[in-house]
Amino acid sequence: MIPINELARGYRLYQDEYEAKALEVLRSGWYVLGKEVTAFEEEFAQALGGDCYCAGVDNGLDAILVGLMAAGIQPGDEIIVQANGYIATMLGIMQCGGVPVFVEPDEYYQLDAARIEAAITEKTKAVLVTHLYGLATRMDPILEVCRKHNLRLFEDCAQSHFAPYKGVNTGLFGDASFFSFYPTKNLGGFGDGGGVISRDKALIDRVKVIRNYGSDYRYHNIVIGYNDRLDELQAGLLRVKLSHMPELLANRDHIAQRYLHEIHNPLVTLPQVPEYCKHTWYQFVVRVDDQAGFMKFLKDRGVSTDISWKTPPYLQPCMVEKYGFKRGDFPITEAICDSIVILPMMDWMSEEEITKVIQEVNAYAGLAEN
Repeated sequence: MIPINELARGYRLYQDEYEAKALEVLRSGWYVLGKEVTAFEEEFAQALGGDCYCAGVDNGLDAILVGLMAAGIQPGDEIIVQANGYIATMLGIMQCGGVPVFVEPDEYYQLDAARIEAAITEKTKAVLVTHLYGLATRMDPILEVCRKHNLRLFEDCAQSHFAPYKGVNTGLFGDASFFSFYPTKNLGGFGDGGGVISRDKALIDRVKVIRNYGSDYRYHNIVIGYNDRLDELQAGLLRVKLSHMPELLANRDHIAQRYLHEIHNPLVTLPQVPEYCKHTWYQFVVRVDDQAGFMKFLKDRGVSTDISWKTPPYLQPCMVEKYGFKRGDFPITEAICDSIVILPMMDWMSEEEITKVIQEVNAYAGLAEN
C-alpha cells in the first residue's frame, strides 16, 4: 500500500544529521529556551525573507492564540476567516475571546477577497487568511480591503511554509503570522511545535513574554501568560530540516509535476496554480463527484488517500452549539468538503510509486466501478 504520507521517509533522508543533533541537545543539559530555540528563530526568520522576527512556541494553535493576544485582540472582536479552513484557526480566535466570521473560498480554495466586505461589521477588527495546501492566497485585494476598513491582517501559515505570493513568502504580509511545525508539515519536526512571525519586533517580544508564564525575566511576571514554549530538542531538529528545505520542496514539486502532467482522467479535477504563486505542495488535492467511491477504488488497488477535511469547522458540534451554524450556510465550502481527495504526497516517493498512483487514478471510471 502506498501511504498518503510516511514520516519516517523524511527522517531517513537525513538520519545521521537528525541523530547527531538529538545527541548534541541531550548531552548539552539545556532543554528549554536555550541556544537551539534562539538559533532556529533567527534562521527561520532569515529563510523567510530576513526582514522579520520569530518566536518559537509549542504548537500551531498556541501560535495563533498568543499571537492574537500579543497583537491586542480583545473579547468580542470579530475576525473574518474562510469557511473551509481548519478548526484550529477558529479555536485560536475563540480562546482569546474573539469571534470567527466565515466567508467562502475562491476557486483555489483560498479566502475570497471579493466576499470580505459583505462580512464586515462595526465589531470587525481583523482578517485572518489561511493559506491552504501549500499555496499562497491572493493577497493584493485582501491588503486593499484591510487598508480601506482599517483592519488588522493575520496569516495562518500552518500549510504554507515558503509558499510565495509574487515572490514574497507567506507570513510576511500580516501584522502577525502563525506557523505549525507539526510532523506532517513541509517544515515539520518530530513532535509538536509552532512559531509566530512578525516584522514588528515589539509584538514578537510580547509573544515571548506570553509564552513563558507572562515573564519578561526570571520570576517576574508582568501579564497572565501561558506555558507555550518550543523545546530545545524540537528546535534543534527543525534546524536540520530547515537546512534541507530547498531539496525537500523540489522533491514535492517533482511528484506534483508528474501528477499534473500525467493524470488525464476527466472525472478527476486537478489543482490549479495561479500565475502569481508557486505551489509548495503540502497536499495534492483533487476533486471527484463520488468521493467515497474514488477513495475505495484507490484503496482496493493499493493507493492510500485522505480528506482534508470531511466536516467544515463551522459544522463541528462545538461550533454548532455555540453559534448555531447549519448545513447549507456555506455551500461552496460544503461542495469542496464533499468532493476533495488527497493523493499521496511526502518528502520522498519512488518513481514507481508515483507511476502507480497516476495509473490507478487514470483507471478510475466513476460510479460504474462501484
